[in-house]
Amino acid sequence: MTSPQLPGQRPDDAQARESAQETVPSHVAIIMDGNNRWARARGLSGVRGHRAGVEAVRAVIQRAAERGVDTLSLFAFSSENWKRPAAEVNALMELFLMALKREVKKLHERNIRLSIIGEQRGFSHAIQKHIQRAETLTASNTGMHLVIAANYGGQWDLAQAARRLAEQAVAGDISPAAIDEQTMDQAMAGNTCVPPIDLCIRTSGEQRLSNFMLWQLAYAELHFSPLLWPDFQADAFDEALADFCRRQRRFGMTDEQLEAQGA
Repeated sequence: MTSPQLPGQRPDDAQARESAQETVPSHVAIIMDGNNRWARARGLSGVRGHRAGVEAVRAVIQRAAERGVDTLSLFAFSSENWKRPAAEVNALMELFLMALKREVKKLHERNIRLSIIGEQRGFSHAIQKHIQRAETLTASNTGMHLVIAANYGGQWDLAQAARRLAEQAVAGDISPAAIDEQTMDQAMAGNTCVPPIDLCIRTSGEQRLSNFMLWQLAYAELHFSPLLWPDFQADAFDEALADFCRRQRRFGMTDEQLEAQGA
């Protein structure tokens, strides 16, 4: 039995792991930030920072699967990232294609299902082809669902869902009166099943959502880590899970109502 934690008290690693095992968030989403700053601090190119970030991705995927997380969503490339220098964008696209070629087989062997959400028509034909292959290969896997948001924006997601429902209403397939939170949810993220987010982590000390999964984040707990993304490893993920376990999620209810539910 663990000793009670005082408010603001930081548990040691063993306690953090035990706490994380008590109430594991079903859906964890991560805004991976800080690759460029990590590289600049070491006198390296931005590309080196992004490559180091891939190593952190591997570590976090492994730890999330070990902890029993059902869905892990990673913000890999936003629709606004096209504004970055062309050389950096090209390098990111090469890394994305390389990951699709080299990492998907490993995910499949670990029974992880992969989905890519975002406007895929913005990618090269080669990337689109490998996305389709990766999703097809892992479609029947029953382990953790890994969602990669690439060329994605939360406002785009909302707009395309509204457009899809409007088209269905015009065609007579759905009544406008039948459009509610559930139908909207089903139309989000290109019809990919992305459940509500329980815990959203952002690295590098920034404290904003940056247009990431705005609909799915409605009741998420937010955890902001000062670590730059390449430095965010398994122990930092454990700390975020422990932080989640210390939160009380009300969903609009009072403390008294929650206590009555737990009685």
